[in-house]
Amino acid sequence: MADTVTLSGTTSPGLLASLDPLLREWLPRQRWFAGKGRPVTGFSLAAGTELLPAASRLGLFHLLVRAHQPDTPGDCYQLLVGARAALPPRLAPALIGHVTDGPLTGRTVYDALYDARPAEVLLEALRTRARIGALRCDRDPAQEIRPGLVPRLMTGEQSNSSVVYGDTFILKLLRKVVPGVNPDLELPLALAREGCPRVPAPTAWMHADLDPEGPGESSVLAVLQPYLQGASDGWELALRELAKGEDFGAEARALGRATAEVHGALARALPTATLGASQIRPLADGMAARLDAAAQAVPALRPYAPALRTAFTALADLAAEGCTWTAQRVHGDLHLGQCLRAPTGRWSLIDFEGEPARPLAERRMAQPAVRDVAGMLRSFDYAAHSSDPPAPGWASACRAAYCSGYAEVAGRDPRTDPVLLRAYETDKAVYEAVYEARHRPDWLAVPLSAIHRLAAPDLP
Repeated sequence: MADTVTLSGTTSPGLLASLDPLLREWLPRQRWFAGKGRPVTGFSLAAGTELLPAASRLGLFHLLVRAHQPDTPGDCYQLLVGARAALPPRLAPALIGHVTDGPLTGRTVYDALYDARPAEVLLEALRTRARIGALRCDRDPAQEIRPGLVPRLMTGEQSNSSVVYGDTFILKLLRKVVPGVNPDLELPLALAREGCPRVPAPTAWMHADLDPEGPGESSVLAVLQPYLQGASDGWELALRELAKGEDFGAEARALGRATAEVHGALARALPTATLGASQIRPLADGMAARLDAAAQAVPALRPYAPALRTAFTALADLAAEGCTWTAQRVHGDLHLGQCLRAPTGRWSLIDFEGEPARPLAERRMAQPAVRDVAGMLRSFDYAAHSSDPPAPGWASACRAAYCSGYAEVAGRDPRTDPVLLRAYETDKAVYEAVYEARHRPDWLAVPLSAIHRLAAPDLP
């Protein structure tokens, strides 16, 4: 690995200044950019590391860039920027732009994850536990990482970026970077210690010490895990079975059992808590506040808001009567796309980052396990509405089978606590409505159909 140069916004501003006009155009177009709809007013460099010399045929920079926008503190994004004299046609989709001034004048810069050599540099850094500038790599010594694995970028719609190495490993590069313990590493490590086979154990990980001489927290940047070769994405599998008119009940039941196994392992591995009125009231108030904000942002929600709010007041009232619930660490963003089915039929759960739009502290809070259940029930509904025509009966059957499978392992059926389940389903559907309105307006009808159902007065 080449010698490195650590850059900063104060000592070496030339690189970022030269990239600024290009990033203003390119960054907001990325699927994982969280600040859509607001202009980027500038950038600052949290950390920069030269991984391959800028003067060579292929220059490579690892950048942690803070994008400044009105009324926000500025989110930090992880970029792997390559620099070439010209891009070969195969790298055309990765183009960021052509640099006209600064240290890379005359070079073409691009998203280097599309390129094999930069992806190989990342794997080698993880394999050798490299310390490069602000970057720190660690790994599980019990797992071997062979050199020379051929990388390929996964180009499906994701909120981060993933590279597969030789059908052996998959590297998840977190695009939006926040300081602190990231559950996408924390929870799989805890589950590995607990011996839970439903979640691939982390092989290696990369983090950044952005203030190595101060008290600042480290930021997780990437996690390498075993690649489940031949596994089917739960979302794609459900859509295929739905298109063929096949029953998905057996798979939904098996997935419910897998979810309950993971929840049980998390409850054993990490602390749990009891939620009473003093904890449930602010939780319900938070759900109501999100509903109010969503109704302002999505006009189609407004007619339903009063009826939806009863889901949250009913939960608070139940807590006031003395009901309590157990809270534990959960997946936080569970849906069919976060589940993989092996050719043997065994289901695994992946991507424990939680909802990226939520604050990290919130994503790491102990919560009722039904939150994950509600997310999966909403996912069955999404799949059913993706068919033509929609198949609400298919979704209802899957929801029932999933809850039954969950009960077989957990010893309790989520449907026996309808007030809690409705509150979490409603909160999730409201979140979905805001997300779809901002990012995929054509999908807004899907959460709105659930909101219509959840707002019905005959629901418990």
